[in-house]
Amino acid sequence: MAPSRTIVAMGGGGFSMEPDNPLLDDFIMSLAGADRPRVCFLPTASGDADAYVVKFYSAFTSRAEASHLPLFNRTASDIDGMLLGQHVIYVGGGNTENMLAIWRTHGVDRILRRAWEAGVVLAGLSAGSICWFEAGTTDSFGPDLAVLTDGLGLLPGSHCPHYDGEAQRRTSYHRLVAEGRLPAGYAADDGAALVFDGTELREVVASRPAASAYRVDAVDGAARETRLPARYLGD
Repeated sequence: MAPSRTIVAMGGGGFSMEPDNPLLDDFIMSLAGADRPRVCFLPTASGDADAYVVKFYSAFTSRAEASHLPLFNRTASDIDGMLLGQHVIYVGGGNTENMLAIWRTHGVDRILRRAWEAGVVLAGLSAGSICWFEAGTTDSFGPDLAVLTDGLGLLPGSHCPHYDGEAQRRTSYHRLVAEGRLPAGYAADDGAALVFDGTELREVVASRPAASAYRVDAVDGAARETRLPARYLGD
């Protein structure tokens, strides 16, 4: 059988945004298929911020073989071997465009595709959620949201994270899709995650009872938003 190709795209949440609510991270770990999975953190979008890396290890060391891949002060000579040997690759938030540029310089973009095709679970939030798609909304260039069109393209269409967490996200995404500047795609609230098998959406899961995700299409020059059913991961 071919390996399962799984991506978990979180609008927001996980250890960095919900340190006292591990439901999304627990869900990601459950997909690894190992009692003590190997999990590698890519903090590139934050500039490999030390504080972010410390939070990752605090959240994962007790239950996983945790590691991280720094690229600004690169220490790994065999990135291929490091990433392809993981059960889970977890991408943090920050500046998406800068992250993609750094990844391409070091060949990480190509390795991530190979990891996905080999069955490594890919996950992330914010920048680590947008990156898997062809396009999306980004604050990489300043406080006003702009169009990102050079995502990795593992998933078709566009993506908007933090849909309910930042005031301009919903209105900007609707406008950009309606104008045809972004292809149709998916938005996710903070605390919600889109779970893909290959390029097909399998389900939406949530760490907050009210969090959900949405399909946004352009219809007759306007954006049409369809709320997707979400499975709350709590009791």
